Amino acid sequence: MEQEQQWRKLSGERIRIPITDEVSKVLTREREMGHELKACIGTDSQVKGKIIEFATVIVFVRKGKGGFMYIHNEITRLRMSIRQRMLAEVSRSIEVAYALCNTFSRYSVDMEVHADINTNPSFKSNDALKEAMGYIMGMGFAFKAKPEAFASSSCANKVVNP
Repeated sequence: MEQEQQWRKLSGERIRIPITDEVSKVLTREREMGHELKACIGTDSQVKGKIIEFATVIVFVRKGKGGFMYIHNEITRLRMSIRQRMLAEVSRSIEVAYALCNTFSRYSVDMEVHADINTNPSFKSNDALKEAMGYIMGMGFAFKAKPEAFASSSCANKVVNP
C-alpha cells in the first residue's frame, strides 16, 4: 500500500516515508507530549466530469486539544453508480485502517472508520449503508455513518470540494 499512495499533511507537506512509519512516529511524539488520541479514517469522492476524485483522510483527535490529519488523493476514470462509489470509498478507508490497525493497537489508540453514507433512506447513498456497515464491522472496525462520520463527510469532503 505505502508505495502506491502519496500522503500529505493538511499544510500540503508531503510525507516521504510509508504512512505506517509516519503514524508510528507521530504516535510516539503525541504520547510523549501526554496527548490521548483517537483515529478516524474516512473517504469522500466527487464526480468531476469524466473523473472521480477520492480523498482519504486519517484524522487524529487529541482529546480536548484539537487534532490533525493526513490526506491521500486518488483519481479514477471508471464510471460508477452512486452505490459503487460509496462502496469504493469504504474500501479505500478499510485498506488504510487495515494497514494501520496493528500500529494503533500497539499505541492503544481507538480507531473508527467513517462512511460518507446517509442514514436517512430518502438519500441515494443510503442504498449502500447495510453493505458498508457489514463490510466495516466484519473487518472488526468501529463504524460511523452520517451525521457522526465527520472524517469522511467533513474532513475528506473539504479536500474534494474545496
